[in-house]
Amino acid sequence: MDNKKITPQTLKGFRDFLPAEAMKRQYAINIIRETFELYGFEPLETPAIEYLEVFTGNIGEDEKLFYKFEDTGGRKVALRYDQTVPTCRLIAQYPDKITIPFKRYQIQTVWRAEKPQKGRYREFLQCDADIFGVNDRASDAELIALTIDIFKNLGFKKPIAIINDRAIYKDIPYKAIVAIDKLEKIGEEGVIAELIRKGYSETDAKKLLDQVKSSEANEDLKTIFKFLDDYGMKENYKFKPTLARSFSYSTGTIWEIVVEEFPTGSLAGCERFDSLVSRFSNQNVPAVGFAIGFDRTVLAMDELGLFPDAKSTSKVLVTIFEKSLLKESQKITQYLRKNKINTDLYSDPNIRLDKQLKYANKKGIPYVAIIGPEEVEKKVVKIKDMKTGTQQEFVIKEVIRFLSGKS
Repeated sequence: MDNKKITPQTLKGFRDFLPAEAMKRQYAINIIRETFELYGFEPLETPAIEYLEVFTGNIGEDEKLFYKFEDTGGRKVALRYDQTVPTCRLIAQYPDKITIPFKRYQIQTVWRAEKPQKGRYREFLQCDADIFGVNDRASDAELIALTIDIFKNLGFKKPIAIINDRAIYKDIPYKAIVAIDKLEKIGEEGVIAELIRKGYSETDAKKLLDQVKSSEANEDLKTIFKFLDDYGMKENYKFKPTLARSFSYSTGTIWEIVVEEFPTGSLAGCERFDSLVSRFSNQNVPAVGFAIGFDRTVLAMDELGLFPDAKSTSKVLVTIFEKSLLKESQKITQYLRKNKINTDLYSDPNIRLDKQLKYANKKGIPYVAIIGPEEVEKKVVKIKDMKTGTQQEFVIKEVIRFLSGKS
């Protein structure tokens, strides 16, 4: 047997999440999921691996970022690059099981073989929502409102939806759209230089960029703006004609979410993609949707202090005064759990009480329950507030009321 030690490490662009970080992520996921469902969207899940042809020809220039390989059966496959394309495949595959309008949300991992940077990784979580089967721009506006509300609910003071319409680019080649989409990152000079590299003269490149910059909102955008105004969101959106979105399947409304307090890029990417389902069937299914950049959103929330100060999911630690009283501790533990109080029963009945209290402190558990011989005789539970050090005795029903009333 080979006794060589394995170096404990993760691949570049992949991460472990220890409990403190995982709790933050779960906090954000719960708010996003609740907001999706508040708007009437239902959950969906698709496989981690798809046939490579599902993604090929649907993404644009970023196809070089596919995690692709041959499986043991010799099939060409790819890890899930995004969630929109597999959903379109699913709609074409199960037409009799889909109710139109189809409003779905999806919270799953995707993989992209790109260069890791701040807020960008090779494996990351996406949170998507889409409406399929509606041509009217009211569906676009409803989704824009949803994205705004998600970021409000996450705690951002003033999320802004930056909105445009790819119809403004209808006479502009896709290669130029990709260059213009980089305007925020590389500036006007960088865009012009890229357009020149793609075959434009300097004069034509400048003319094209000026043409886009001077574009005005079309009727579809005006419809969306009125819808948002009627929702009371007049201060939460801006028209920006240079917003392009580089996905090749984008066909209409496009928008991104930004927050002024966090200038490191957008937190969500969103578009209408009316032609994508038809890549998989003869169905003509208009669609519009968005994907939240979850990791960047968590990073922004962390930097802005939007997470609650919680180190543990447990509300109370039930200690074991001595091994002979383990059964009494178990009784209290089960009663608390049945009443929906997150309760940690100390795992080792052989450890002294003072060490159990240190464990609670280190874990950030706010309350400790102590049931010694005296408490058993009096039929009470002693609750210690770990922050203040104060202790109170309660009969068991009062413990539930006390802990339920604490945030």
